[in-house]
This record gives sequence, C-alpha cells and structure tokens, in this order.
Amino acid sequence: MVAIKKVLQDKRFKNRELQIMRRLEHCNIVKLKYFFYSSGDKKDEVYLNLVLEYIPETVYKVARHYSKSKQTIPISFIKLYMYQLFRSLAYIHSLGICHRDIKPQNLLLDPETGVLKLCDFGSAKHLVKGEPNVSYICSRYYRAPELIFGAIDYTTKIDVWSAGCVLAELLLGQPIFPGDSGVDQLVEIIKVLGTPTREQIREMNPNYTEFKFPQIKSHPWQKVFRARTPAEAIDLVSRLLEYTPSSRISPLQACAHNFFDELREPNTRLP
Repeated sequence: MVAIKKVLQDKRFKNRELQIMRRLEHCNIVKLKYFFYSSGDKKDEVYLNLVLEYIPETVYKVARHYSKSKQTIPISFIKLYMYQLFRSLAYIHSLGICHRDIKPQNLLLDPETGVLKLCDFGSAKHLVKGEPNVSYICSRYYRAPELIFGAIDYTTKIDVWSAGCVLAELLLGQPIFPGDSGVDQLVEIIKVLGTPTREQIREMNPNYTEFKFPQIKSHPWQKVFRARTPAEAIDLVSRLLEYTPSSRISPLQACAHNFFDELREPNTRLP
C-alpha cells in the first residue's frame, strides 16, 4: 500500500518538495518511492504526484486518543517518538535543509513497530546564509519567536523550537503556546519564558529592539508541567525553548540528552 500526494504544479518553478525528497534517505523520514505527472480537468493544469510509503498513524492522532481518555502518553513512548524526530532533524539539518513545519500531524507513526517518520516537505527549504526566507511559514502553536517577529534570516533552529513545542505538548497533553494570532502566541511564550531581553530580541530580529514589551518574570519550568514529569524531560524542554536561536541545542545534542538514556539500555522494552 502507498500514499499519493497530489500537488498542482506551477510550470514557472521547479517543485522544491520533489527536489528535496529525492535527496533524502533516512529511516525516520517518509520514503519517496516514485513520482509521476498527470493532467488536471482544466487545460494546461499539471499535477505532480508523489508516491510515498504508507504509514497509518500520526503522533497527533495518538496524542488525541490519550487526551480524549484523560490520560497522558506513557513517558517511554514520548522518549521513543522524540528521539526519532531529533534523528530525522539531525539528518536534514546536516544537509542544510530546514523542514519549517514540524508539528504532531507531520510525524507519522507505525503502531506495530513504534517507528516514527517525518513527512510533508511542502514547506521545506535548503537554507543559504544571506539569502532571505519568508517568515510566514510553520503552523501556529509551533512557530519559533523569531518567525513571529518576522525574521527572514532564520536558521534550522526554528525546527528545534517546534520540536520543543511538540515535546512539551506530549508531556502536558495540550499545546504549550496556543493562540490564534502571532501576538497571542507571543503573549503565551512570554508568560512562560518571561520578557525577552534586548540581546535576545536582537538575535531574533534586530528591528524590534526598541519595541516596548510588558515586563513579565519567567515562570519556573517545574511549575509549567505536572508534578510527576521527569526532571530530565523538563531540562530538555528548557534547552529547546530558548529565545536566542543560537542557544537552542542542536538535534544531535538533543539525542545525546540524558532524557533518552533509557532507550540506550539493552534491556529496555515498551510497556
């Protein structure tokens, strides 16, 4: 069984998603089997069809299943899913590719094997230093603060922020920074991280350093999460959700974090 993603093709441009997908080969990234073009109903309409391996579930669906039954995902599953997400990010970032839409809906899961695969490279881009990028990418709730500030010179660290939001959401059972607009989201972020310093704002987008923000103290991470949340999980979240993009740890550093030590023990089994 396969999944087919059908995209209307603009003849003026090469399809970036196809170019990127053809470069990728990793066990935690959905596999492009082949592709073909088909014509649409209207004259001159051309569709690109990406034939992808079929994977039945998503982290989003699994998380929703738990929250509907008033439970949280067992911590060993959170470790397993997040570790594989960081592996996939370490791989694409090493190629200079930024996914730009990390969210639970784009994390495919095979419930039989516990294997996670990153999908939907429709927003992905090979980031080149000095080349401007659009800031209106990434889904709300998972957008890094520099994107909300309209930065166009951001780095792959925007994916790291999004991954931090996913981890926090799995631990909490709900999104950590909800909000219908950029301003709402920024308020939610400030409520937890406190008001960014001028230096932090400069790193996100220097045009905003004179902007007046309400002065709010940061909320201790321990109080953000429920009492039974492991200290290593909270520590990892705090290293991912940093205002300053360069201060966020890399996906490879995240893989090495002691939150994932249990996965490295030879006798570990899933519940």
